[in-house]
Amino acid sequence: MKRQMKLFRLKPPQFLVVGFAVIILIGAVLLSLPAASADGKSLPFINALFTATSATCVTGLVVVDTGTHFTLFGQWVILALIQVGGLGFMSMATLIWMMLGKKISLRERLILQESLNQSSMEGVVRLIRKVLLYSILIELGGALLLSVRFMFDMSPLKAIYFGVFHAISFFNNAGFDIMGDFRSMTPYERDPIVNLTSMALIVLGGLGFIVLSELFNYKKPLFRFSLHTKLVLTTTAFLIVSGAIVIFVFEYTNRMTLGPLSFDGKLWGALFQSVTPRTAGVNTIDIGSMRQATQFFMIILMFIGASPGSTGGGIKTTTFITLIGAMTAMIRGKEDIVYFRCRLAQEQVYKAITLTLLSLFWVIFASMVMSTTEPHHFLMILFEVTSAFGTVGLSMGLTPMLTIFGKIMIILTMFIGRLGPITLAYALWNRGEKELYRHPEGKIMIG
Repeated sequence: MKRQMKLFRLKPPQFLVVGFAVIILIGAVLLSLPAASADGKSLPFINALFTATSATCVTGLVVVDTGTHFTLFGQWVILALIQVGGLGFMSMATLIWMMLGKKISLRERLILQESLNQSSMEGVVRLIRKVLLYSILIELGGALLLSVRFMFDMSPLKAIYFGVFHAISFFNNAGFDIMGDFRSMTPYERDPIVNLTSMALIVLGGLGFIVLSELFNYKKPLFRFSLHTKLVLTTTAFLIVSGAIVIFVFEYTNRMTLGPLSFDGKLWGALFQSVTPRTAGVNTIDIGSMRQATQFFMIILMFIGASPGSTGGGIKTTTFITLIGAMTAMIRGKEDIVYFRCRLAQEQVYKAITLTLLSLFWVIFASMVMSTTEPHHFLMILFEVTSAFGTVGLSMGLTPMLTIFGKIMIILTMFIGRLGPITLAYALWNRGEKELYRHPEGKIMIG
């Protein structure tokens, strides 16, 4: 009884950590059952745990091929974990609760606020309804387009299943595919329907539900985009366009990637590979065959990731643009960071710096530790760790070759990346009360 009372006394960040951990463990148990494997044998628990973590944290890194190793039951388990992990288990629980006609308590609203990364509880339940509605509509639209295209290559029933699976996976930025033999979407590297649909699902899933809500309400009278939406849209567009240009230039003559393709094929390849590091994890060209400069550039894109309140990971686009604004303001001798005639609060700048440093420290730490246990070159390890932290799922081929210790490190990294280092820190340490006094100011030399 006391243990149950302690569980109910968990703070919102602690509840989220425990909730995600429980879902991952349930998924790992189901995936380790013989019924989940095509060969009828139980998947080793460490591999089942890795796959369940990757699905729940919407990452996409796999130690066994999803399309060939798992049965229909196993793939359904993965798909359910992706949907719950992408939208958030509290969002799914709230949907069930509302369907049963139950009221959402204050405590549940606090947890929803934390899970959706909102600054207040106001309108959080209304936002949940919109989240679920928009997700269903976008996933259905993507599934329809992909299913119709896949019908030219496979039977109608299989095409519909492939369309639904990949639409849910792409919108939730999970990166799982069932094409088989670790091929990802390489068979459709020049296909405009698959490319455009996949990229649209990835981008929409990575914008965040606040932004999607405002986009759906854009035509209402006197409606104006919030500062958050303006920054997310402009930063996302800048990263996609600049990323495509860099990848196009660096890989243009690479015979292993864009080199053999026609000019339009090169454009599709560069654009898709620019979108997918936004925590999607699917690829149309071989990532391991890219030039090292391109791979390192993709590490930067993966570290930035998607936007707040989305299905993606990374430090987020708003964090990145806040840091750029702070740097620009310092160089120009300005005190405030101003975007679209609005000043950013100093607290948001501190939070952006804290999040970036915590994320950077973990990526560096995990990469250094794994470089001593995994017999591979450092860039491959750094790429894998950053992909796991950003819940991206792209790989240079290291994942299936990981040692048990390496798998554990990647599991921890995916878990931290999905919840966010700040949420995890709040869950582990109590936040102190606000100090009623300030210390005298001291002077140090910087630079």
